[in-house]
Amino acid sequence: MQILTLHEQEELELQLIKQELESGGVVVIPTETVYGLAANAFNEQAVNKIFEVKGRPKDNPLIVHISNVNMLNELVQEVPAKAKKLMDKFWPGPLTLVMKKQDILPDAVTCGLNTVGIRMPKHKLALKIIETVGFPLAAPSANLSGRPSPTEVSHCVEDLGEKVNFIVDGGRCEVGVESTVLLVAEEPFVILRPGIINQKQIEDVLQEKVLVNDGLQPKEDRIVKSPGVKYKHYAPKAEVLLIVGDFKEFKNYVETEADLKMCAMVFENEMNNFSVKCFSYGKQSEPESLAKNIFTILRQVDKENYKRVFVHMPKQNAETLVIWNRLIRAANFKLINLNKR
Repeated sequence: MQILTLHEQEELELQLIKQELESGGVVVIPTETVYGLAANAFNEQAVNKIFEVKGRPKDNPLIVHISNVNMLNELVQEVPAKAKKLMDKFWPGPLTLVMKKQDILPDAVTCGLNTVGIRMPKHKLALKIIETVGFPLAAPSANLSGRPSPTEVSHCVEDLGEKVNFIVDGGRCEVGVESTVLLVAEEPFVILRPGIINQKQIEDVLQEKVLVNDGLQPKEDRIVKSPGVKYKHYAPKAEVLLIVGDFKEFKNYVETEADLKMCAMVFENEMNNFSVKCFSYGKQSEPESLAKNIFTILRQVDKENYKRVFVHMPKQNAETLVIWNRLIRAANFKLINLNKR
């Protein structure tokens, strides 16, 4: 395994990446959301290698990444006019649009569905790599399936270091959670997976309502139209328990349960109020800061060998839905509501 930094000898390293992807290999690349495990989206064997390396269920479709809108013509049958408005506003960026796919795209990418999720990442190295290879890249998160998503190179090395030849170092991911996934192949549009780009922002562009599958209830028997919506996901080895309640209630609950094998994930201003080890995941008033730190902290909990982590949850609204969506799955839907006790 070789870690590549493209600011040194860039052309040589880009050619190594190109050769690996052209030959049907997989490469870990950075994006602004999380690191991705990338393969040629048109090469079915290469796409199958993604599933093999990650241990990913074969009914969990992949997102395809492009570097320019001209690539869409090979991938989708048509781009709805309303979807173009969203592309103009949010691309490049953390919004995936699910459209009717072209037959040339292997079924392995879409797990047999007639739709495919497409996005244009907002990361200069990701765009540079796609431009260099000249074909779209299928790329789920570069972690072992079910584990917290990787937002730093060290996370990718930890999970996949022995399974890939190249990891591209793009620094810490700016967003830190996966993209919003929006189904636009039919109307009304539906958010299949919440992300940093939220329902209100999308509705402001479209000037109409969109539906939301928030993913806050387990639905293991449904057909998967988007990554990250069916299985237990984003989970550390430690048990995750989500706690709803004000600071006093949360503190009392944690202190009652306290032991050396547990820790707490709290808001920035709560850090120094506990007898147990605490990790701050940001300001409650700044949901983007909370989202950015979720996966990093969950991995740190495991690194420090804690067996259980109590998470103080923010109030639930359109902006925090992405946080709830990721943490409820990391906790395997275990939630304690102190307001109802």
